[in-house]
Amino acid sequence: MTDVVGEFVALHVHDRIATLTLSRPPTNALTRQLNREIEAGARALTGRDDVTSVILYGGHEVFSAGADLPERRTLTAAEDRLADEAAARAVAAVAAITRPTVAALTGYALGGGLTLALAADWRTSGDNVRLGATEILDGLAPTDAATARLTRAVGESAAKDLVFSGRFVGADEARAIGLVDELVAPDHVYDAALRWAGRFADSPPAALAAAKATFALG
Repeated sequence: MTDVVGEFVALHVHDRIATLTLSRPPTNALTRQLNREIEAGARALTGRDDVTSVILYGGHEVFSAGADLPERRTLTAAEDRLADEAAARAVAAVAAITRPTVAALTGYALGGGLTLALAADWRTSGDNVRLGATEILDGLAPTDAATARLTRAVGESAAKDLVFSGRFVGADEARAIGLVDELVAPDHVYDAALRWAGRFADSPPAALAAAKATFALG
């Protein structure tokens, strides 16, 4: 069953696994609209007893290259703040999904795209992926919340290196420092995410929600 969340996001449920797919070619750059649709898609999963796990997927080519900078440069200061809030709500909504979530990473996950991936519980990546906290390359800084997510994943020293330099990280290094949890061939990313998500298909949804909630207590 496929629910159309919006122009750029679709929600598909099959065998108790939901897939939230971003589709804004060519790079899934995060516009205000796309962030609002991601939030809506994540919130649409709330209370669904037919879902035991969720895959966040950017398609075969690119997970997300981050914020749509051409759009952001057209905004007033007030609009820019609202855009930041929309991005934060999208990430928070993914993190708040009450089921195990896996981000299936292909191509690039940069800036806000990396932050979105870090909102998932597990990250499966193609072995040719490139990741980075790249905001500084555009004269910007990540948000406090984005830096906090990155630090929880890789530790403070590694997070500072990535944020201060904005450098791209290859798949092997990303696996070594904790940005991703599993590396597979590029063509097998979604299948690997599906295998991870399928491990929970027979679990009671309420128990999964309660188990996930325990991680929010620390």
